[in-house]
Amino acid sequence: MPRAALSADAVVALALETVDQAGPAALTLSAVAGRAGVATPSLYKHVRNLAELRDLVSARIMNDMADEAGRAVLGRSADEAIRAFMKAWRDYTLRNPHRYAALLQTPEPRTAEAGARLLDIIRAALRSYGLTDSAAIHMARCLRAAVHGFAVLETDGAFGLPESLDESHDLLVRMVIAGAGAPRPT
Repeated sequence: MPRAALSADAVVALALETVDQAGPAALTLSAVAGRAGVATPSLYKHVRNLAELRDLVSARIMNDMADEAGRAVLGRSADEAIRAFMKAWRDYTLRNPHRYAALLQTPEPRTAEAGARLLDIIRAALRSYGLTDSAAIHMARCLRAAVHGFAVLETDGAFGLPESLDESHDLLVRMVIAGAGAPRPT
């Protein structure tokens, strides 16, 4: 990549290539500069430091996930929406395990907008169950914990028993759907 073509977006794209190829631990400014064919200090015109680059990478990943989840859920409601959302999340993580591992799980200013998009998709699906306010927040947390936990364990190869992972995921989806539709205490 010629130096003139370098921009913040280009640096993030090169960082994602690094992550895809060698995993999140390989993401360094030096590695990205090497891909760009520039000296490391040249990156400081586009990102302040590695922490900012990690935030920008995470925001890009989260936006990509929100795009996929949004397309999957579009036109669906209730059980179909939850099922489509969980499938889209799993599919993304299986296609992009290193990117998913690079995703920052704590709210950061640069990931706030992308995180809000994902949360809006979840909340829209939960409205079909009549979940609003704090009930929707609690269920959204449970849904996130379910999809994230399964994704991390599956991409890390932590499910060692021979039973089908697809069947396990289907069971998880049914459990989340049952929880979303369960009566609420008054």
